[in-house]
Amino acid sequence: MKFHCIADEHTVRGFRLAGVTGEVATAPPEAALAVERAAARPDCGVIILTETVADGIRPLVEEIRSGRGRPLILEIPGPAGAARERKSLRQLVQEAIGIRLEPEPGN
Repeated sequence: MKFHCIADEHTVRGFRLAGVTGEVATAPPEAALAVERAAARPDCGVIILTETVADGIRPLVEEIRSGRGRPLILEIPGPAGAARERKSLRQLVQEAIGIRLEPEPGN
């Protein structure tokens, strides 16, 4: 499964340097089309969105998360940092499975 980034120009460029495909989206309609295209690809397993992009298309993000088995939508802070305080991945997993996860020594 492949990753695909939909975000601002700087974020997409950074992910491209790491070998991740991506599309620049500057407005919600553009982002929604890009997400639908990526979600339709059979090889796309994870779509990476900046929080700003995800907030602009929140109903679509939630529909994919709850109504489709794939792809996974991962929200990351944009270049300006976190848009708001969010739960960490560790906190989300702990709530979902009811088990407290401890970091490995040295991490």
